[in-house]
Amino acid sequence: MALRPIICIPDPLLRVHCEPVLKIDEEIRVLMDDMLETMYEAPGIGLAAIQIAIPKRVVVMDLAKADHPPEPRVFVNPEIIWSSPETRIYEEGCLSIPDYYEEVERPSRVCVRYLDREGLTQELEADGLLATCLQHEIDHLNGVLFIDHLSRLKRERVIKKYTKAAKLNEPIAPSGPRTRDRIR
Repeated sequence: MALRPIICIPDPLLRVHCEPVLKIDEEIRVLMDDMLETMYEAPGIGLAAIQIAIPKRVVVMDLAKADHPPEPRVFVNPEIIWSSPETRIYEEGCLSIPDYYEEVERPSRVCVRYLDREGLTQELEADGLLATCLQHEIDHLNGVLFIDHLSRLKRERVIKKYTKAAKLNEPIAPSGPRTRDRIR
């Protein structure tokens, strides 16, 4: 396993619509393992392959609490096949938009079809944090960032701040404590 660099806005790769994985082979399994290691190190609870500059439809996540054993999950070619009309608001953040958090409203429940690590088709009905995290990461695979769910004014401010920092090679000042309990 190897740590991979996480790309951040304004990197245009984050707006790419990712390619489906045609075959789950050793290369894809190594990618999954590297993604998990990178996500844990960040620290985060979810990571899409495009966030490490790989335009493949692969997502990893682990929603286990910090004081519990890890519960890594992998989702290859995930697609939302159903979402509830009821919504829920979570404070989201993103490893590709470091230290920025905002409340986002999304469907409270979803059903996702995906391939598991062995290439078997699975369906998962999710609610709460899992549903939100799945939607956040699947958005990444479609070139959508959580800030796209905010008002135009908030989104433009965030993009301007990170674009300016990238031009100046400056780190972004933290906007709150880092915790695995937030969507990241």
